[in-house]
Amino acid sequence: MTTSLITGATAGIGAAFARRLALEGHALVLVARDEKRLEECARDLRDEHGVRVEVLAADLSLDEGIAAVEARLADRSAPVDVLINNAGFGNRGRFLDASIDDELQMLKVHCEAVLRLTTAASEAMRERGRGWIVNVASVAAFLPRGTYGASKAWVVSFTEGAARELVGSGVRLMALCPGFVRTEFHRRARMDTAAIPDWMWLDADRLVAAAVRDLAVGKTVSVPDLRYKAVVALARITPRGLFGTLSTRMGRTHGPKRT
Repeated sequence: MTTSLITGATAGIGAAFARRLALEGHALVLVARDEKRLEECARDLRDEHGVRVEVLAADLSLDEGIAAVEARLADRSAPVDVLINNAGFGNRGRFLDASIDDELQMLKVHCEAVLRLTTAASEAMRERGRGWIVNVASVAAFLPRGTYGASKAWVVSFTEGAARELVGSGVRLMALCPGFVRTEFHRRARMDTAAIPDWMWLDADRLVAAAVRDLAVGKTVSVPDLRYKAVVALARITPRGLFGTLSTRMGRTHGPKRT
C-alpha cells in the first residue's frame, strides 16, 4: 500500500491532499501542530475512506519537530512513498511590521524544514528506486513580496535543482505554486481580502487535482489554473518594480497558517 506523509495536513491545501490521496487508497501520515485536530481529521478520513491514518504532532518551527518528521521519513520498516511538504505560515503586514523572530521562524518552516524533510525522504526513496515529493510554494515565488515571496522562491529553485540531480533515480520532485486559495490562511492572519477579486480565488480540491495530474506527467513546477499561469507569464516579462507595486496594493500574501 502506498503511504503518503502530509505536513500542514489539518486545513486548506494539506487537508485537500489528504482527502484526495485517501480517496485513491493511500495510507496517510498526517503532520501538524494540533494533536486534537489531527486526531479528528484522521478519524474522519478513516471513517470515510477506510484507509490507515497515522498522526504525528510536530511543530516545524522547532528543531525537535523537524527531527521527529525526519525520523518518520527515514523509517525503512514503514516507508513513505509520497511526501507533501505543505506546512507554512506568514506574517501579517509589510516588511518591518513583523518581528525578526517571526521572520526567522518563517524561514525555518518554509526553507529549513523543506530542505531537511526533502533530504530525509529522498534518501529513503532513492534506495527503493521510487517516490514522489511535492513542495508547496506559491505564485508569490515569482513576485517581489518580502520574506514570504523570497522563501517560496527558494522552495521553487531548490526543488528544481534537486529534481534535476535525482533524474533517473525514480524519485520525482515538484514545486506546487498556487495563487489565492479559499482556506483558513487569510482568516487566521486577520487579513482584509476585500481587494482580491473573486476570479482570483481557487478551490483547494480542484487545485490538488490539478497538482496530482501535473505530478503524474512529470512536471517540476506546477502552476494550477490558467489564470495564474497567465499571472506568472506576465510577471516574467513585466518590470519587477511595477509588478511589485501592484502586488503590494492587493495585500501582502502573509498570514499565519502554522499547521
